[in-house]
Amino acid sequence: MARGVIRVISIVVPIFNEAESLESLIQEIDAVASSESLSVEIIVVDDGSRDGSWEVIAQAAQRDHRIRGIRFRKNFGKASALDAGFRLARGHFVMTLDGDLQDDPREIPRFLEKMEEGFDVVSGWKKVRHDPLNKIIPSRVFNWLVRMTTGLTLHDFNCGMKCYRQEVLREVHLYGGMHRFVPVLAAARGFHIGEIAIGHRPRKYGKTKYGSKRLLKGLLDLITV
Repeated sequence: MARGVIRVISIVVPIFNEAESLESLIQEIDAVASSESLSVEIIVVDDGSRDGSWEVIAQAAQRDHRIRGIRFRKNFGKASALDAGFRLARGHFVMTLDGDLQDDPREIPRFLEKMEEGFDVVSGWKKVRHDPLNKIIPSRVFNWLVRMTTGLTLHDFNCGMKCYRQEVLREVHLYGGMHRFVPVLAAARGFHIGEIAIGHRPRKYGKTKYGSKRLLKGLLDLITV
C-alpha cells in the first residue's frame, strides 16, 4: 500500500464458536497493523456462538477502541454475519478473514498492494491447503462448477480472505449463502476482480464447518446468481 496514504482498513471477522482462537487472531492483526502502520478497525460478528466467544469479544473491545462486536441471538449463517459487518464498516477497504486462525493476517498487506493496482475485489487462493479431504474435495468440485457456470476464473470462491472497495459492498447485498459469490456479482456490475495465492494454516482449534452438506447449499445458491 502506498506510504503516506492514510486510509482506514475495516477487518470483518465472522465467527461461530471460535473462543479459543479469537484472542490470538486479534493479537496477530494488531501486530500486522503496527508493523505496517495501518489504521484499522476490527469488526467481529458472533453468529450465535455458545462457547464464550462473545465474552472474548466484549473484553477485547473494552481494551481496544478499534474493536467492535456484533452479536446474533442464533446462528444465521456466514452471509448474514458478513452483511452485518459490512454495514458497520467505515473503511475505504474492507478485508474479511475467518476466525479459526487458518487465514494468516500477515497476508493483509499483500491484499492492499494488489488493490492499489486498480482492483475492486481481491480474492485469496489457498493454493496449498491444510484441511481434511472431506473439506478439500467438495470445495474443489464447487469451485470448478462456479468457474464453468459463471466464466469467472478464480481458483477459490470459498476462501474467507478477501478484500473489497467500499463501493462494491454498497451495490452487492448478501443473503443465504451468497457470500461465496460476491466476486461473481461484482464482476457482473463491471468491477475489476483480482486474485492472489496466500498461505493457509492447519486448524488449531475446533472442527471444520464446511463439507458436503454446505456444498449442496452452495450449488443451490449458484442457481440464483
